[in-house]
Amino acid sequence: METALYLIPVELGETPISQVLPAYNREVILGIRHFIVENVRSARRFLKRVEQSIDIDSLTFYTLNKHTSPKDITTYLEPLLKGEPMGVISEAGCPAVADPGADVVAIAQRKHLRVVPLVGPSSIILSVMASGFNGQSFAFNGYLPIEAGERTKKIKQLESRCYTENQTQLFIETPYRNHKMIDELCHVCRPQTRLCVAAGITCQDEYIRTLTIQDWKKAKGLPDLSKTPCIFLIYKG
Repeated sequence: METALYLIPVELGETPISQVLPAYNREVILGIRHFIVENVRSARRFLKRVEQSIDIDSLTFYTLNKHTSPKDITTYLEPLLKGEPMGVISEAGCPAVADPGADVVAIAQRKHLRVVPLVGPSSIILSVMASGFNGQSFAFNGYLPIEAGERTKKIKQLESRCYTENQTQLFIETPYRNHKMIDELCHVCRPQTRLCVAAGITCQDEYIRTLTIQDWKKAKGLPDLSKTPCIFLIYKG
C-alpha cells in the first residue's frame, strides 16, 4: 500500500456502507493503523461498520477538532513521515471540507507528502446536483451569523450575489433551527428567488425540494427537520 494521507469519507447518516462508499475504500482502511479523527468514538464505530473483524484496539487515533492545539496537530503526521500510511476521518461526509481535517491536510501539503482523497458522499455536491441551480459557479458559506441583524444582512448579501454573479449560494444551520431558517429566508428574500432545502441526503428520510420563496410561503407537508442535517441553497429566480 502506498504511503499517503488518505482522506476517508463517512456516510451522511444511517445508510448502508455499500450504498455510498466504494469497495476500494475498505481495502485502503484495512491497510491503515493510524487515524486522525474528529471524534474517536464515532470513528471506531464507523470502522467497525466497514469491517467487523477490524481489531480496533490495535489502531492509534489522534483527535483533531476545534479544541486541538496547533502544536499537537504538527505532531500527528509523524507516522506518515516514517513511511506509514495514515487516514483522516470526519464525523460525516468528506474530510477537510467544512471540517477541521483541513488543518492537517495543509501541513501534509507543506511537507510535500502525498494526499489521496477517496470517493464518498458530499452534501455540498449532492445538493447542488439535485437543486437545479447553477453548478458552474457556487459557494459554500458554512454557518450564517447567529445574531438576527447580522444574519439578515448576510442573507441579503448572499442573495445579491446570486443575481449579480449568477452564483448558487449554500449554507447550513444547526438542525433545531432549520425551520426558523426557512421562515427567515421566506421573510428576507425576494419572492422570485429560488430556495432548495436538502435534508437527510442519501438517507431513508431524504428530502430535497426546490421552490421559489413565494411558493415556499404556501408550501404544505414540510417534514420535521428539527433533528436532520440540512443544507440550504438559494439562487436567482
